[in-house]
Amino acid sequence: MTFNRRSALAAGAAGLAAAPGIARAQALRWRLVTSWPRNLPGPAFSAQRIADRIKLLSGGRIEVQVFAAGEVVPAFSVHEAVGNATVELGHTASFFAIGREPGLAFFTAIPFGLTPNEHNAWVLKGGGQALWDEAAARFGVKPFLGGNTGVSMGGWFRRELQSAEDVKGLTIRMVGLGAELFQRLGATAIAVPPGDIYPALERGAVDGAEFTSPGSDIQLGLWRVAPFYYAPGFNKPNGSSELVVNKALWDGLPDDLKAVVQAASEAEQAVALAEIEILNMEALATMVSTHGVRLRGFPTPMVQLARRHAADLLGELGTRSPMAGKIAAHYTAFQGRIGPWTRVSTHAALGAREV
Repeated sequence: MTFNRRSALAAGAAGLAAAPGIARAQALRWRLVTSWPRNLPGPAFSAQRIADRIKLLSGGRIEVQVFAAGEVVPAFSVHEAVGNATVELGHTASFFAIGREPGLAFFTAIPFGLTPNEHNAWVLKGGGQALWDEAAARFGVKPFLGGNTGVSMGGWFRRELQSAEDVKGLTIRMVGLGAELFQRLGATAIAVPPGDIYPALERGAVDGAEFTSPGSDIQLGLWRVAPFYYAPGFNKPNGSSELVVNKALWDGLPDDLKAVVQAASEAEQAVALAEIEILNMEALATMVSTHGVRLRGFPTPMVQLARRHAADLLGELGTRSPMAGKIAAHYTAFQGRIGPWTRVSTHAALGAREV
């Protein structure tokens, strides 16, 4: 018989169902690798809480050790490491794996796309989860929503942007479809792991950088080298993280432990979104009042141009693979259906509040 880690994971999980008494005495020990620096507010907090919740809800039958980016695998290799059974779990962002399947971009963020609440509705109740499962299964992972950093900011820049022309020729740290969008605006976008963003700005390898929102960004200290902080984050209006579980392991788990993992992950959606609003509120105030951050809005003509490019980009994305086309059609239809409600509810309420 050929022994490999994938078969061992499945066998271990199956053993839980066959011998629950033994399983309780001999807890499963899983490793969870992440794409984040240790203790990064937002996603790293979410990863640790999910791990803690799995242990608590399983009554100690599963113990999860969390590793920061680079401690076991590089930041952008989490998806692959979980799929090939190097580790059991990963906490990352789905759009880091769009090189494997372009359609995975939809499960983190789409430029001018769904907001956090809309995204949760699509994945959890609107049919998105089934498409996500289908797209991820061929890579050996089972995905779940695993936290959210909310609506992102547009990024940090060394100098002020007065027009769309000022973006041309810049090198910007950006990932996902936002990277492609800024390239169509004339910039060069490069993928830099979160923990390496500050050094890249400091040494001039990039002229600007987008990560997430103030509550996470403040930890990176980017204002020291790029003081202009831009909104809106049209490139990333949603900030979903994902928990990925090795699929062979998942398939072998008894139903009660499947429910534990799912509940631990889905609970993080509410907690993370609540926490990030507090962190963003406090961080933005500190940035402006204490650190001299210069808050700016992107020039309106630039945003309008970006919206046109984004529509073209979304259309092209659907042609890059059959799976991407299937997801794109479903996502676009859902956004079309929920858009009218968002306009007469959230958008209208915020507008009324500012009158």
